[in-house]
Order: sequence, then C-alpha cells, then structure tokens
Amino acid sequence: MNRIDLDWDNIDTVCLDMDGTLLDLHFDNHFWLKYIPQIYADDNQISLEQSKQKLFPKMEAVKGKLEWYCLDFWSKELGLNIARHKAEIAHLITPRDGAIEFLNFVKQSGKQQLLVTNAHRDSLDLKIATIDIKQYFHHLISSHDYGMAKEHPDFWQKLQLHHPIDFSRTLFIDDSNNVLEAAQKAGIKYVLDIAKPDSKKPNKPSSSFPQLHHFSDIMNYA
Repeated sequence: MNRIDLDWDNIDTVCLDMDGTLLDLHFDNHFWLKYIPQIYADDNQISLEQSKQKLFPKMEAVKGKLEWYCLDFWSKELGLNIARHKAEIAHLITPRDGAIEFLNFVKQSGKQQLLVTNAHRDSLDLKIATIDIKQYFHHLISSHDYGMAKEHPDFWQKLQLHHPIDFSRTLFIDDSNNVLEAAQKAGIKYVLDIAKPDSKKPNKPSSSFPQLHHFSDIMNYA
C-alpha cells in the first residue's frame, strides 16, 4: 500500500477527472492510437503506417488544447464520425480499479463531488451511459462548457465563478501533470496524480505531485 494521508476534515469538495482517473485510459489510448488510425487508413485507402504518419503530427499539434479533446473538431478534420466510432467500441470503457468504491466513499462522507473533465460532451454522455457514475456527482463539468481546456489557467477561474467552491478546501485528482499544475496555481490545495492511468501500460514516471496508486490508499481516513 502507498498510503497518502489526507486532511479529510479540511476537505469539503472533491473534484475528479474522468479519463485516466475514474475510467481506464486504455479505451482512449486504443481508440486514438490504434482504432482511428485503422479506420482512417481504410477510409482513405492508405496503409496503417501512412495513416499514423498523417494523424499523429495533427494530434501532437493540438495536444493540451481544447481541440485535442473535441470530437467535432476531429470529425471535421478527419472526415469521420468520431462519436459513432467511439460508440462502436464502448465495451472497452471500464472503471479503474477501486474507482466506484471511492465514489461511494466520498458520497457517504457527505462532501460535494464534481466531475471535471476535458472530455467533449458526446464522449462524456457515452461514458456515463456505459458506466453509471453520474449518480455520484453534484455537477458534471466539461471544459468545452467554458471554451478552454483544464490546462488553461482561466479554466479554473471560470469553474469557480460557476461553482463557488473554496479551493483551499478542495481535493483534485487527475492523470495529467499540466492540468494538476494549472489547478495548483489556481489555488487548489490538495492535488494528486494518478500513477497508472492505463491498465495496459506501466506506471508513469514519478512527478512533482503525490502519486495515487490505488484509491484505497486515501480511503477510510475521513
């Protein structure tokens, strides 16, 4: 066990990322790195390698920006119905180990719980229809609602404007260091990094943030 002691008495709000935090990032990695390149190759009658050579630089160019997470952007850019193709492999959408138990734990504690995701609304709708996590949250927030990704510092100002929570009494868990840095700079006191967002890949390298290996490492201390 890699226990992380949190001051639960001084935490009123828990903000949680979705992909790579609550849900296994394997779905998204498989979709964008394997499934869509093959679909694009077939659609354009090119090889898989040629498809990757065309797609991956496009992805890298908008990484961390709202466009990277926008299904409408990619549908237009690639000439594909991205939302429909995501639904085709929805059976690969799974929660991370211990995620549902943690959601129950926070709900039973009576603390406010917010889902804060960069996922496009179509992707969010597909995932909560597949894995019933909506019941645990007071609000489901997509960065597309504010027109900027969570990596952008102004995102957190807009979040606080729409949901006036005390950042000094807030816990935020995410699998992106850039997002965690933005949240911390905005004033969120407790930030945790996910050590292994994709169950099919090794743990990430250590980061400047405490890494959460399993949700049980922060449960039962409230």
